[in-house]
Formats: sequence, structure tokens, C-alpha cells
Amino acid sequence: MSKFTVSKQAARVLNFVGGKRISLATNNNTFKVYEPRSGEVLTEVEAARRSDVETALQAAHKAQTHWASIPPPERGVVLRRAAELIRENVDDISYWEVIDNGKPIEEAKADVLSCAETFDYFSAVDLNGEHIPLSDADKRLAYTRREPLGVVGAIGAWNYPIQTATWKIAPAIACGNAIIYKPSPLTPVTAVILAELLQSAGVPDGLVNVLQGGGLTGGSICQARGINKVTFTGSVSTGKLIAQGAAADYVKPVTLELGGKSSCIIFEDCDIDMAVSGAMMANFYSQGQVCSNASKVLVHRSILEPFTKSLIEHTAKMPIGDPLNPKTRIGATVSAEHLAKVNGFTASAVAEGAKLLHGGQKASVPDFPNGYYLEPAVLTGITPKMTVYGEEIFGAVLLIIPFDTDDEALGIANDTCFGLAAGIFTNNLARAHTFINKLHAGNVYVNTYNDVSPAVPFGGYGQSGYGRENGKAAVEHYSQIKSVFINASGKLDNPF
Repeated sequence: MSKFTVSKQAARVLNFVGGKRISLATNNNTFKVYEPRSGEVLTEVEAARRSDVETALQAAHKAQTHWASIPPPERGVVLRRAAELIRENVDDISYWEVIDNGKPIEEAKADVLSCAETFDYFSAVDLNGEHIPLSDADKRLAYTRREPLGVVGAIGAWNYPIQTATWKIAPAIACGNAIIYKPSPLTPVTAVILAELLQSAGVPDGLVNVLQGGGLTGGSICQARGINKVTFTGSVSTGKLIAQGAAADYVKPVTLELGGKSSCIIFEDCDIDMAVSGAMMANFYSQGQVCSNASKVLVHRSILEPFTKSLIEHTAKMPIGDPLNPKTRIGATVSAEHLAKVNGFTASAVAEGAKLLHGGQKASVPDFPNGYYLEPAVLTGITPKMTVYGEEIFGAVLLIIPFDTDDEALGIANDTCFGLAAGIFTNNLARAHTFINKLHAGNVYVNTYNDVSPAVPFGGYGQSGYGRENGKAAVEHYSQIKSVFINASGKLDNPF
């Protein structure tokens, strides 16, 4: 393992192919990246074209052939080195995650450290096949082998830049694959830092490549015949295009982790302090820019008043400001366009009859007057006909919806085409299990929210996508099974 330090020029030259940062030859196709914290231009990035994808594919195929020949335990050593380097450089990596995305520094550190946990987990994941007993075992043997897919094409999201990259890169390379990763054009920096770190950890040149760009670059990656698997995190509309593109010329397996419209159900027997904490966790992490967020907070009518009072008091106390300040709890929204979109949801709800209890205005941060800061909004008086009731907001807009019966709460929670997550706050274990069984969601949280572990699968039902990130389930999506039969009888009858 070679020594690794994060470059102070980490935001420059952001395409990474064949083990190094590269400038794309004769490429005038560039785009500007803005720092959410200040609203100023952070860098200008070259967008990769189809020819650049082919160059990355050549490097990836060469590296993958070598990497796949290395026994999994030895590959695991490299992943553990990566985890160690992440922990050693957590402060510098977290700094760039904040500059990239705008989230508070303490959240960024938690994200980065979770990446180390993910590499540790996949360093020891079980890649063994199985021996399958047959009824005539004295004559025949059967077993399976788990083998790599080849080169993975991965497209990430902007809300958790380095974590999304890790959730795709770690299982992909653990299973013996190479990867071409395209981060969001809004947050291009930390994926390249991660690729450099993996080089220092010992992956071969070309195993992990990062190409920058928007939809055209992503489409070129998905449709390339040398790509053997596609994985995408992002919006439903883009996910549909990804799935179509991946099957257009040469069918590839696809994992889609898409949006959500989740509910957090607050029952009358809950601990109200815990429930308020859970509702805030379900809506205000990363300025509410989390796919599993529960914007619909369903509160039993008997505790509606004390719950709402406590929620507003705690929300009003959250410091909004410079995301590099450790005391900040609400940082910057990722872009000016997204800030306007989130604020538009609040405005539309009020126009349609909702009552704004708190926030919903652009926040003033004197040191950064051009930064993208927004007060968290709390709304009540929500009806099913309102836009905010059914659409994913992807921002810190919390909707309080009262209910009277368990059946009513379940109906509201399942009244969505999505199925990513749901939360329950109750002290009644039997009620919790009843709802766990009936909620149409891939992830259910009981007396907590947005909990995560690399050992536990993450993914959704319905329009929230298919396939799973993390856990043993991820191994299924980044590898393929070969079934083997062996005739041990010494003879073979000819049926002809």
C-alpha cells in the first residue's frame, strides 16, 4: 500500500482512466460546476464522449482480466487497505464532500466513515459457490461457481456523492469486476478522490475509472457493448431511460435505485421525543435530499398538538449556515435550480390550501450571500389532491398529516407508486410487526429512520426501482452463477 494524500487541487482534471487523471484530447465539451456553499464556480469539467468511453473500456477490460485471476481473499486485502486509507484521510475527503455537495461537515464525515465500513464488509464477502447433492451422487456431481460479470457501468447521484460511488465500486470490484463510474455533473470531485485512493490501496491501473458528463455520457456508458452490467442511482425518469438504453443493443442486467415518497407513522403510544427526532431524521438530513426520506409524517390525532409543538421548536433551533462549520445542521442545497424546485413545492402547497407552520424561505447566510441556503419547511393541512402529497420533493419539506385509525395510516402510507421506505414509531411490538408486513416498502424503520449498514440490503418496490445495494444481495447483482455437472460414473449411455 502506497501513501495517499488528498490533493489540494482535487477539483481539477476530473476524468480518471487507466490509473490516473487525464485530459480528454481535443475536447471542447465542458461544463461549469458550482460550489453550493458559496454559489461561485468551483471548476470547469470536460465531459466524456463515446470515444472516451471506449478508451476507458479498453483499460477496464485489461485490468479486469488480471484482477479476476487474483483469489478473492487477496482482493479483500486491497479493499481493507482502501478502508484504512479512507479513515486516515477522513478530514480531507470530508472537506471535499462538503465543497462538492454542500452538506454539513459532520454529516460528510459520517458518510465518509461509512464508506470505510463498506469496503471492510465487501473485503470479506462470501463469493463461494455451493456443492449440490444429487439423488444419484455416486454417479454425478454438481456444484456452482460464482464468477465476475466483467465491466460494470455505474451512474451515481449527487446527494451522497462518495457514498453512492462506494456502494457501487466496493461490491463490483470485490466480485472481480472492473468499473466505469460516472458521478453526477453537480458533484464530480470526490469520486475521483476515491479512485485515486483505490490506486494507492493496490487496485490495478484501469480497474476503477471515472468519466464525467451528463446524459450523453451516461447513455454512452450504458449502451456500450463492452459494458456487462449497469447500475444507476437517481430519478425515476432517468432510470427508465437507463433501463431502455441498457437493453437497446446488447441486453445487460440493471440495478436501479430510484426515488421515493415515504411515510413515517407516529402512533399514539410512542415516545414523542423519539418520534420528533425520527421525523427530523426522516426529513432534514442532507437538507432533505435523501431518496428514502419520509416527507409524509402521519401523526395520530390524539398526540398531534404536542408532537407538532415539539417538532417546530426543535426545527427552529437547527443552525443554518456554512456547512464547514461543525455546529451547522442545515447546509446548502446542491444547486440554485434545485433550491427553486424545492421552494416551488412549498409554494404550490400553500397555494393549494396547505398551512405553512415554519420555514420555507431562502435563508440568509451573511458570509455566503450567493450560497444555496433554504429554511426547512413544515406544512399541515395536506390533502391527497395536492402536488406535495404524491410527488417526491427531495428537499427539507415536512408534511404533517393526522390520522385516526391504523387502517387509515396504512392506506395513506401505501398510497403511492413508490416503495422505497417507511417508518414506524410505536411501543407496541405487535402493531409494529403488523405494519412491517403490510407496508409496501423495501426498507422499514421501527423507532428509528434512515438507518443503514453495508451488511443490510437497500432498495425499493414499485417505481423506486429494482435490485439491491449492499449486503449479500449486492453480490448477486455483481456476479453470475455457473452451474457444473460432472459425470463420475466412468460411462455414458448413448440414447441414440
